[in-house]
Amino acid sequence: MKLYSTNNHRLSVDFETAVFNSMPLDKGLFMPAHIPALDPEFIAQIHEHTLPEIAFKVASALLAEVMPADDLKQIIDEAINFEAPLKTIGANTYVLELFHGPSLAFKDFGARFMSRVMAYFLKDNQKILDVLVATSGDTGGAVALGFLGVPNTRVTILYPKGKVSEIQELQLCTNGQNIHAIEVDGTFDDCQRLVKEAFADEALNDRLRLTSANSINISRLIPQTFYYFNAYAELKRLGKAGDVVFSVPSGNFGNIAAGLLAYKMGLPVKQFIAATNVNDSVPRYLETGVYETRPSVQTYANAMDVGAPSNWVRIMDLFDQDRDAILNILKGYRFTDEETLVGIKALDEQFGYVACPHTAIAWLAFQKYGQEDSGKYTGVFLSTAHACKFPDVFPENIRMKIEIPEQVKSLLAKEKSATAMKPDYEAFKNYLTTFY
Repeated sequence: MKLYSTNNHRLSVDFETAVFNSMPLDKGLFMPAHIPALDPEFIAQIHEHTLPEIAFKVASALLAEVMPADDLKQIIDEAINFEAPLKTIGANTYVLELFHGPSLAFKDFGARFMSRVMAYFLKDNQKILDVLVATSGDTGGAVALGFLGVPNTRVTILYPKGKVSEIQELQLCTNGQNIHAIEVDGTFDDCQRLVKEAFADEALNDRLRLTSANSINISRLIPQTFYYFNAYAELKRLGKAGDVVFSVPSGNFGNIAAGLLAYKMGLPVKQFIAATNVNDSVPRYLETGVYETRPSVQTYANAMDVGAPSNWVRIMDLFDQDRDAILNILKGYRFTDEETLVGIKALDEQFGYVACPHTAIAWLAFQKYGQEDSGKYTGVFLSTAHACKFPDVFPENIRMKIEIPEQVKSLLAKEKSATAMKPDYEAFKNYLTTFY
């Protein structure tokens, strides 16, 4: 598997190089030089396979030349060892629950796969791998649990002060061992900027072996395709795999970029919907043709509080910068906090379903799409996090219905440990070079 930079298609690196460098020095993102199409016969019979079997088939199409099949299968079996069920929400509408992993968020798919891929490539005589990750909510917790105790790694997680929920913060700050947290007095965009500046700093990269665990890392993107194929398999089992519409909560746009990669590999999809909060750079672009980033705004759906989504360049690249081609497969809708609460209440009242704010936004987007397209199709909206992570968002009558998982109960008894920092790159660089 060869990869190039979205800023330089002449660049060619192997998968291991892309995984450990995360981001080219030209500040583009790595993309596969060739996107393989899955065997149509496999797609036709996909309902006969389990999630791990589907994951192995998809990963093999991309990574067959990277490692032996037995090693890849072992990584898949260790990383993808939890369910991603579909549940019925009304007529021809389903919710894809992606929060059944250890950190209770969809990020477990990418983080667990990536940590095991990196461990596979790490050599005992190589210098320590410093994993940097910026999080607006769920990424940090998934990465922390994915890398906790992995030999020869140190993980530094940056998160915006006061802009993640209590449970999300505890997942970042209570691990110890090789996991370290920085509480940045700023926004997620500030955290992401610090990480990107570190990767572009040649002197720092000469001193430390840096990589990222954000969705900018190609090894995070690949495993997120698995659950789209698996959802389609489940729809086939239900006899509902005709025209399929996926509504995806979108912040840094890695989740929906993975869906579009799956589409390019042969997944039959009628439409993707990018569902955002008021941080709406992409919906505005789809409407106007002008791509303009803005400072992020804090909302109830904090994992989507991203003003400059990194993975949008991947989506543009997938479609050769052709906006018309993108418009044929992608729609975008935005929702305010007030509308999000309406969606949460409607899901509870109509279906007895308690959804996190990100999930509610995805459902609202699918409902809005239905007002514009009255055709016959099956809708799948993605549920990206367990509702227990956002207790302050819910009215009391809904909050009392949330079941608290055991791993969350144990978190509440722990003390947080984090380093406070201004959003200043020199301070961050000094931390990296002196803390360790």
